[in-house]
Amino acid sequence: MAKKTTKKQNLTKAIQQLIDAILKALGYKTTKQRTWHQHVVPYQDGWAVRREGNKRISSKHRKQSTAINKAKVLAKRYDADVIIHRASGGIRDRISYRD
Repeated sequence: MAKKTTKKQNLTKAIQQLIDAILKALGYKTTKQRTWHQHVVPYQDGWAVRREGNKRISSKHRKQSTAINKAKVLAKRYDADVIIHRASGGIRDRISYRD
C-alpha cells in the first residue's frame, strides 16, 4: 500500500512541476510574492509601522499620525497600501497607492 501512495505522490508532484513550467513559459507567476502593505498598529505606549507578514516592526512612534505618515512614505515607494488599525486592533481605514 505504501508504494501506491508514493507513486501517487510522485505523479502529483510531477504534474504540478509540469503545470508550473507551462505557466512560467506563458509568463504567469507561479509563486506568491510578498506584499509591501504597511500596517499602522498599536505598539506598547504608542504606534508602530509593520510590513504585512512581518513579526518585527519597521518603526515606532508616539503618535498615530506620525506612524501613518511614515507608512504612507513606504507604501508610495512600493506601490502598496496603508492599513490603519484602531487602538483595539480592528481596521479603521485603508489607503491604496497601487496603480
